[in-house]
Amino acid sequence: MKQLFTVLIFALVLLNCFTTVFNDATTPGDIIIGGLFPIHESVDNNSNDTRICNSFLKARLVQSLIMVQAVEEVNKRKELGNLTLGYHIVDSCSDVTTALKSTLSFMKLNNTRMDCAKQPPPPVLAVVGGYYSEISIAVTRQLNLENIPQVSYGSTCGLLSDKTRFPSFMRTVPEDDHQARAIISILKSRQWTWVGVVATDSEAGRYAIKRLRHHAKGSNICFAFTSILPEALIDNSLNDSIEDTVKSITENENATVIVSFAKAYHMMYLFSSLLKHPRGRGKVWVASDNWSESAEVLGNSSLSDVGTILGIMLKSGNTTRYQKYLENLDVNQHKNNSFLYEYLKKNQQQMTNAGKELSEKIYPSLLYVELGVRAIAQAVADLCINRDCRTTQRLQPLELRGALRKATFHMDGNEYTFDTNGDLNTGYDVILWKQNSTVLNLYNIVASYSIRNQNLTFISHKQDFQSVTEGVISRCSPSCAPGYRKHSAPGQIVCCYECQKCLEDSFSNTSDSIECYKCNTTTHYSSETRDSCLPKETVFLKWDDIYHEILLAFAALGGLLTLIVGIIFVARWNTPVVRASVGPICLLLLFSLLSTFASVTLFGGAPKPWQCKARQVLFGLSFTLCVSCILVKSFKIIMAFEFDPSIQRVLKKLYQPYIIIAVCLLGQVVICALWLALKSPITKWKNMVSRKSRLLMCYETSFSAFGAMLSYIGVLALICLGLAFKGRKLPQSFNDAKFITFSMLIYLICWIIFGPVCVNVTGRYIPAVEMVVILISAYAILFCQFITKCYIILFKQKANRQSVFRRDVRIFALGGISDKQNEDFSSSSSGSGGINNPALDEEAADSNPKSDSCSLSPVPNPQLTQLQNHHDVNRKQFGRYLSMPATQS
Repeated sequence: MKQLFTVLIFALVLLNCFTTVFNDATTPGDIIIGGLFPIHESVDNNSNDTRICNSFLKARLVQSLIMVQAVEEVNKRKELGNLTLGYHIVDSCSDVTTALKSTLSFMKLNNTRMDCAKQPPPPVLAVVGGYYSEISIAVTRQLNLENIPQVSYGSTCGLLSDKTRFPSFMRTVPEDDHQARAIISILKSRQWTWVGVVATDSEAGRYAIKRLRHHAKGSNICFAFTSILPEALIDNSLNDSIEDTVKSITENENATVIVSFAKAYHMMYLFSSLLKHPRGRGKVWVASDNWSESAEVLGNSSLSDVGTILGIMLKSGNTTRYQKYLENLDVNQHKNNSFLYEYLKKNQQQMTNAGKELSEKIYPSLLYVELGVRAIAQAVADLCINRDCRTTQRLQPLELRGALRKATFHMDGNEYTFDTNGDLNTGYDVILWKQNSTVLNLYNIVASYSIRNQNLTFISHKQDFQSVTEGVISRCSPSCAPGYRKHSAPGQIVCCYECQKCLEDSFSNTSDSIECYKCNTTTHYSSETRDSCLPKETVFLKWDDIYHEILLAFAALGGLLTLIVGIIFVARWNTPVVRASVGPICLLLLFSLLSTFASVTLFGGAPKPWQCKARQVLFGLSFTLCVSCILVKSFKIIMAFEFDPSIQRVLKKLYQPYIIIAVCLLGQVVICALWLALKSPITKWKNMVSRKSRLLMCYETSFSAFGAMLSYIGVLALICLGLAFKGRKLPQSFNDAKFITFSMLIYLICWIIFGPVCVNVTGRYIPAVEMVVILISAYAILFCQFITKCYIILFKQKANRQSVFRRDVRIFALGGISDKQNEDFSSSSSGSGGINNPALDEEAADSNPKSDSCSLSPVPNPQLTQLQNHHDVNRKQFGRYLSMPATQS
C-alpha cells in the first residue's frame, strides 16, 4: 500500500512540475525545517488548470519571517553546536489542494527524483505549520507517509489530538474544546443565553460548533441560529450563504450576541453585506482566534458600525525582539525569499522602510511560530548530543518525532512540553477591540482564561469590558427575577420560557433560577417575594406578655398571702381557731401552698429541658402534699366527732398524720421518678397556623405519666371530699369540712375542665391554661382553709375563745329545742361544766396543762336523756359531752 502511495505522489510531482509555479523561501543547513504558511488567502484556477494564489496577506508573511528569525537565532547562538538549521518555507494559499502540492517538496521522494528546474533540496525532517486545521488534517496524513513530524502554530481542531489517526501531528496551541469553554465562560459572565453562531464549513468549524454546543447545553445557553459558510471564496453558493446569514442575524433581534468561528475573509464579506441593514449594526461579536487579530475584516467600515468585538486570542508574549528584527531587516540578505520580494515588488516605495512597515503586523500570538522552531531545535539537540548527526549518523524523521514528543524546551524564561495528545495548553487572552479616531487597537486585553483551572479571570483595573457590555441583553425570554423560576413548556428549548413564582415555603435567590428550593419549614418560611427563607419567630409565653405578667402577679400575691397567713397562725398559735386547724399540719399545708405558687413561675419564659422536667414535678409533689395535709385534717374532724367508742378506737389507731402524709407523698414520688426516668418531658418545636412562627413548648412525652400524676392527686382529693362531706353538718366552729368540700370540688372541676380547654387552646398560651388551673386550685384551698380563720383571728377575736366553741357545740346538739329548754339545759349543763371538744383538747392539753381537760367518758344527765328522744343518733352522741363543766373565758 505504501508503495502505491509513493507512485501516486511521484505522478503528482511530475504533474506539478508542469501546472504549478511555486514560490518559496529557503536557506541551507544541516537540519532542514519545512514551513507552511497561508501567505495568500485564496486560489484561482485558470483555463490551463494552473492554480494561481492571490489575495496577499501581509500578516502571514510576517509569520513566516518570525520562523526565519527563530532559525537564525538558533544558529547565531550555536545552540546545536556545529549543526545548523535551515528552512524551506512554502505557501499553502489557504487551500487544501495547494497545501498538499506544496508539501510534496518536503517528502524524501523529492530528493531522489530529477527536479523540474533545479537541484533537489536537502531532506526535510520536520514541518512548522500549517495555520488552518483543515489544511493540517490533510497535510499531516501526507507527511505521515514518511513519518515527518508536523508542529502547527494555529491548527486548533480537536480531531488532531487523536494520535491514532494523526501520530505525526503536534501543536504549540491548545485545541478548540478549550476555546469553546472560554467562549461559554464569557457568555455566562454576562448572562447571554440566546446567541447566534457563524462558522466556516470545514472539519475545524464543525468541530468547534460541536464542542460549543456541548458546553452550552450544560450552561443553559442556546443557539438562535447556526450559519455555515462555504470554505472556498470562489464557491458559487457563498453569496447565498452570506445573505442567509444576514437574514438570520437581522430577524433574530433578541440574539444580539454572535459567536463566530469563521475565517477572516468570510467575516469581511459578511460585515460588508450585514452593515447595509440597520438591524445588522451594533451587535456584540465573540471572535475565535481565526479572526480575532484580523483588522481587515472591517473593510471600509468602522468599529462603531459593527458594534463590539470580543476576541479569543492565544496567550500573548513579548514581541520586542520581533519588532527589532523586522525594523533592522536587510532585504538584500533574503533574496531567496520570494514572498518577501513579491511584497516589495508591489510596494516599490516601501523598499527603504520595509522592515518598519511589516512590524506593524506583529501579532502577540506569533510566538507560537517560534515555539515550534524551539521545540524542533531542542529535539535535535537531545538526539545529537552524543552522535554525529552531520555526516555518518544523520537523523531520521521517525526518531525526531519521538524526541519531539518528549522534548522540554524554553522561551522567554518559560518551560514548555507537549502533553500526551501533542498539545501545548498555554491558555487564552480575551481582547476587546478599541478604536480611537483612526487608530484601531486589537490588543486591549481585558481577561484571561486558564485551561488548567478552566476559569475566566477579568483584569481588575480594566473597566472597558463592563462598560461596553453593560445593558447588552441577548436572551430569548426576559430574565426571571429572584423569587421566580424558569418554566419551559414541553418540547420548548430551555432558553425560551416563562417566569413562574415560587410556591409557598420555597424560594429562589438568584436570577434565572431553573428551580425553586424548599425552605426548611421546621425553622424557616419563604418571604413574600419568595427570594429567601426567613427564620421563623420563636413563640413562647414570654415574661413580658401581659397575660403572663398578670398570672405571675397572682402567683406572687398567693405566695405573699400564704406567708402572711403563716405569720398570723404562728403569732396566734394557742388560740382555738389555730388549734382547731390541726396546728403543725396547717404549717405543712401552708408550705405546700407556697411551693404550688412557686411552681407557677416555671411555666413561663423560653422552655428549657430542666424547666420542663421541674415544673410538673414541683407542682405534682407540692399539690400532693397539700391534698395529703387536707386529708389528715378531714380524717381528724371525723375522728373527733365519732362518739362510738369502738369505732373511735379503730380510728385512733389508724390516725397517724405524718405517716399518712409520707405515704401519700411517696406514691407521687414514685410516679414522678418513673416519668423522669423513662419518658421525661422535653422541649419541642411545633408549627403554628401562621407559617411565620413556630412554638417552643414543653412536651410531656408520656401523657400516661402526666395523667397518672393528676389522677393520683384526684384520688386523694376525692377521699378528702368524701370525708369532708360526711362531716358537713358539724357545728359552726368546726366548719372546715364544708370548706374542704368546697375547695376539693373547685379543684376537681378545674382539672376536669383543663383537658378540653388545653386541647382547644393553641400557641403560646397553652402553659397559661395550666397556670390558671393551678392558681385557682391553690387560691381555693388558701381562701377556704385559712382566709376565713384569719378573719376571725384578726377581726372577731371574741369568737376565738373556747367558750364560744363549746357554746356552738351545745347549740348544734340542741338544734331543735326551744329557747326555754335551751336555757334550762344551759344552766343545767353549766353546773356540770359543759362539753369539751376532743379536737381542741388534744392539743390544748399538751400546750396548757392547767387548762380544763375533758374526759371522753360519758356523764349521765337525766335532763339530757329526756331530750334525746327528739334528736337523731348523732345528736345523742354529742349529748354525752354536755355534762362537762364549762371553762370561762
